[in-house]
Amino acid sequence: MKNTYRTIDVKSESSLKEKQSKFYGYAFPIRDTESVKSSIDSLKKMHHSARHFCYAYQIGIQDLVYRVNDDGEPRNSAGTPIYGQIQSFDLTNILIVVVRYFGGTKLGVGGLVSAYKECAKLTIESNTIITKEITIKIQLKFDYLLMNKVMRVIKEHNLEILNQQMHTSCVFELLTTTKNNDIVCDQFKRHLGIVISIK
Repeated sequence: MKNTYRTIDVKSESSLKEKQSKFYGYAFPIRDTESVKSSIDSLKKMHHSARHFCYAYQIGIQDLVYRVNDDGEPRNSAGTPIYGQIQSFDLTNILIVVVRYFGGTKLGVGGLVSAYKECAKLTIESNTIITKEITIKIQLKFDYLLMNKVMRVIKEHNLEILNQQMHTSCVFELLTTTKNNDIVCDQFKRHLGIVISIK
């Protein structure tokens, strides 16, 4: 199982000119498909006279969700080469949109593939690629008397508490990494009365 994934942290952009056609590339860090629509809508307001808004995105770590869109360009001439660059740089949780202003000269399918690929590549290269640790949510159920023991493990491994309910019986939702998950769970399991479940 992978412990890390590669993505981008901030939005970036680039531009390219090919036979009078202008290409503007934009990369967005995203976490869900709702972000895709809002990002493209914002570009359509910015580039209201552009003819094509071609894009590709990939979301997820273990179960990948991706989509390509040629937006009126010949089939597989825009979205697929953009997605090819996402794969080439081994990225996820990313949307790349390339906006094209037609310059009057047809580029042909080969020319389009080359231009969209190069613009996507430039857009990624203008960003900073970051490596993030893959996280897992775990839930603990335990008696309040075990609170000190639970908190000791949380502090030792610097675990993030996402949610907590403290009564005579407590429920904690924690964030750990795939790398540390087995060690963390083993330490909790040493204490009778702590019930662990992976969310």
